Parts: sequence; structure tokens; C-alpha cells
Amino acid sequence: MAIIAQKQLFGWNEIEGLGDLERLRLVAEHMPDEELMRALESRRARGRDDYPVRAVWNSILAGVVFGHESVESLRRELLRNAQLRQVCGFEVTRGAAAVPSRFAYTRFLRSLMDHDDMIEGIFASLVEELSGLLDGFGVRLACDGKAVRSHGRRRRTGAASEADGRRDLDADVGVKRYRGTREDGSVWEKITKWFGYKLHLVVDSHWELPVAFEVTKASAGEQPVAHRLLDALDVRHPALLERCEYFSADKGYDTGSLSRRLWDTHQVRPVIDIRNLWDKDEPSRPLGDSLDLVHDHRGAVYCCCPRTGRQRPMVYGGFEADRETLKYLCPARHHKRPCPGANDCSVGHSVRVPISPDKRTFPPLPRATMSWQREYSRRTAVERVNSRLDVSFGLERHYIRGLAKMRLRCGLALIVMLAMALGRVRHNQHERLRSLVQAA
Repeated sequence: MAIIAQKQLFGWNEIEGLGDLERLRLVAEHMPDEELMRALESRRARGRDDYPVRAVWNSILAGVVFGHESVESLRRELLRNAQLRQVCGFEVTRGAAAVPSRFAYTRFLRSLMDHDDMIEGIFASLVEELSGLLDGFGVRLACDGKAVRSHGRRRRTGAASEADGRRDLDADVGVKRYRGTREDGSVWEKITKWFGYKLHLVVDSHWELPVAFEVTKASAGEQPVAHRLLDALDVRHPALLERCEYFSADKGYDTGSLSRRLWDTHQVRPVIDIRNLWDKDEPSRPLGDSLDLVHDHRGAVYCCCPRTGRQRPMVYGGFEADRETLKYLCPARHHKRPCPGANDCSVGHSVRVPISPDKRTFPPLPRATMSWQREYSRRTAVERVNSRLDVSFGLERHYIRGLAKMRLRCGLALIVMLAMALGRVRHNQHERLRSLVQAA
């Protein structure tokens, strides 16, 4: 917390009806920001101290906690709310005159952007602290990208494209395609475009808390960013990545290099949906040299009866980590049912499928299993975190222009989310861990 030394007209316990201010206190008390405060105070040195660094910083946190979409909205709240001014640390005897001007906030936010490495350090410190307090934190991770729209004007071509204070010169256009198959077999496609940025998140899918993030332009690909996020986790939280068992993501992250890295380097089972890159008239392919085994594009294995030609799904028998093979059992023998081609079948009782040649199609946890479906459904934790960022922290309504400002705004929202969760854990309020609106 940014500790404030100031004259109090009345004690904290005498303030009645704090309500939402309890949430701000919960965040401020558990925010490891002392190093950042000293750096900002050292930068100010002997300059004017009309608006103390720690009080302004606490008010910035208040703006995030209460979802203010702009500095002016925050200033209006500070001007009318004396209790909020006192909680932030502004001199109570000055009244509304203690509220910083719009230009003072602009300069302060520029200073914060110059110390974005310290914001990332606060984020990493909170993740490390939570990983030691929450059981199973980091065992299941999920990754996804979130569209953050910019409401600024686009760059104009030609000589008049320089910054004019109203245009967003860093943002660009992102495209997201969604495809699926209806019940009647017809294929549908939906294309979404937006102008702005993209927030890439890795979250703990059980506790629904972020563990790594990166902000890019909207057009940035998800797969390269996923590798950079893994690099960041490997450097800052190697123990957490070593603890991880499952890493889930949607089709946008379907790449063989990511699946190979997760398993070969970190022994993490990739739970990533797969795109169908086969021809439409190619339902299956032979599996190895056997004429009696085939597989589809999702890696599901089928046996072909040599007498009738009928395909039956093989029964999954487990993953043999020492051999790096998937074991499949004969469905007829496993279910004790007759098979016309049993005497001529080359499959036998079981077959082993190595994952080494193609971990994209044959991951350590096969897609045609209930376990994969159960783990993949946990990926929706990222969407719930994204929803909280939009609704509770105001990313849906903002006036931010520029990549550096957007990176700072997203970083502040995420450290507030983590600090609030840390406060609830320390106050033994685990049932409120995901709540961003309830008082402490």
C-alpha cells in the first residue's frame, strides 16, 4: 500500500457508511507498490508537491476499482466525495482544492508509463504471492486473446496523419473468424472486425485469476504471443509453470510448435482445439501401416472390420508417458461383443499410437475423450475474466488512445484484480475471491 502520513480530522473507525470504499482499502492494503512509490518520489525530488505521489497513485487505483472510464469522471467523484479523498490520502483540510488538475493526472500517467516495468513487477509479485496461498494455483492454465476496441479516430493516409490528440495512431484492425457446423451438416462462418488492440491473457482456470498478459495491436497473431507468454512465465514463475498440468486454448492457438513445446519442454498436456485442414471429401486417413486402423482430423482412432468394412471407435486405454504412446483397445473385446472380422483383424487386443510424429493431431490427452472435453470446458474461465475487465473495470468504455496508454490501463486493471483477490485470501474470504463488487 502507498502509505500516507497526514493529519486526520477523525479516525478511520469513525467513518460511517464506507460501503464501496472498503474495496479500495482492500486493494490499497495489499498492493506491493512501495518500490514504485519511491521511484516516483525520487523522480519528483524537490519539485512542487501540491499533489502527493502516493495520494495520486491511490486515486488512480480508485478509478480502476470503481470503473471510471476517464480521468474527468474520477476527478468529479473526488470533488464531490470527501471520504474518497481522505481514503486516497489527500489533505483533508484543503477540501476540493486537494484534487489534482487534469494536467497533473496527465503528467502522472506519463510517469507511470515510463515505469511500466515496475507495474509488471507488481503484477509478477502478486502472482507469486497468490501461488503460495491458493491450493492448486497454476495447475490448470488457459489462454485467449480479448478484443479491446479503440474509440479514437483512425490514422489518415497522406501528410495529415500525424498525431492531433484525437486519432489513435497505434491501433489497427483485427479480424476474428468463427466457423462451425450446424445440425443439418451445413457449415457457418462469422467474421468479426474491430479497430483497436488485443489483450492476450493466461489465467488460472480454476481460481480465474491472471498469471501473464501482453497488450498488442489488434492485428497481432495469437500463436506467436502465446510463445512469448510462456517465455515470460518461464522467466518470472518457473515453479508455477513446472506445477502446470493442463494448458487449454481455442482453435486460434492450433499449431504444432505450441503443442510440442508444452509437452516436450514443460511436460504440460496441451488441450487445444484443432482446425480441420483436410479436404472436405477426406473423412479419415490410414493410421501407420495397418489397413485396419484409420483416424480423423481430430485424432480419433477407428478400427475397420475386414469383413464388413464398418468403422468402430477404438476404446481409449490411457497415455503411457514413459513410451509417449496412446493406448487403444479393441472395442469388440473390451465390450465383449462379437465381431465378424475378429479372426482376420490385424489390430489384436490393443494398439499403441506414438505421439511424437504429430503432437498436434495426437496430443497426450486425446480430444475424443471425456477428460479432454472436461478440461477444454475450463477454458471459459478466460472469457469470464475478460467480462470482468469489461464490466467491472471499464475496458468496454474508455477514452484511451495509444498502445502505451492501453498497456498501462490493462496492467492497472489486472494488478487491482490480483490485489483484491490477495486481500480476500488473507482475510479468509475465499468464497468472495472472484467478486470485484462486494465490500470486504
